[in-house]
Amino acid sequence: MVNQHTIYLFSRLDEDTVHKKTFVEEQLLKEGFSLTDDHTEATVVISIGSDGTFLQAVRKTDFRQDCLYLGISIKGAHGVYCDFKYDEIGTLVYALNQPSLAERHYPILEVTINQHKPFYCLNEFSIRSTIIRTFVMDISIDELLFETFLGDGLIISTPTGSTAYNKSVRGAVIDPLLPCFQVSELASVNNNRYRTLGTSFILSGNRKLTLNVHQEGNEFPSTAADNEALGIKQVEKVEAKLSNRVIRTAKLSDNSFFEKVQRTFF
Repeated sequence: MVNQHTIYLFSRLDEDTVHKKTFVEEQLLKEGFSLTDDHTEATVVISIGSDGTFLQAVRKTDFRQDCLYLGISIKGAHGVYCDFKYDEIGTLVYALNQPSLAERHYPILEVTINQHKPFYCLNEFSIRSTIIRTFVMDISIDELLFETFLGDGLIISTPTGSTAYNKSVRGAVIDPLLPCFQVSELASVNNNRYRTLGTSFILSGNRKLTLNVHQEGNEFPSTAADNEALGIKQVEKVEAKLSNRVIRTAKLSDNSFFEKVQRTFF
């Protein structure tokens, strides 16, 4: 029997992971699934590794809207994005064999720097000072100049990304059923000249956030999308909003967002 899905496998290239990828390939072929080396032909993209590998798989396959993304953990534990375990491949095969696989949809960010081509983030976009000094940004919400920030940087996170870098700076954990994004400060400085909200804030998916970086000798901050640094030399303006795209993944009986949070952090 040939199954309905055509599968593309994504993994890191270290020897152990490649060995595990070969095992997964063999099991899927044995079950009658079609595999492809071209992700554009796949109906399902499966990452093998960790949540970080899942983020890379989504980015390297261009945040496709016409396929499902699934994650296999090789560490023995589930993650926020990895719903399947390497040593329990039967669970993955059972899910893929369902005539109609229910889906969960995860919001993603659309970010534009210096009015160039926009890019996407499933977890977060971060902007940080690269030298041992603070830098200044005017932060606008829609057309309102909300505050002028002085500090080390900002994290702009999606609901699923709220459990990652954002959580480490005491940002809120947000249900992905809420179409929104969050802004969290990195070491803000509050004095007579600069005053910020001093806490994370959450914006509706209908809002646009704009950061204007003051060109005062520290206009070369480090920027990153999810777990990858961006090679942008000078940043003048950043615009962020919730994209109309989503990441489609499997809806299982035990993988609601807060079940994932519970098994990851408790």
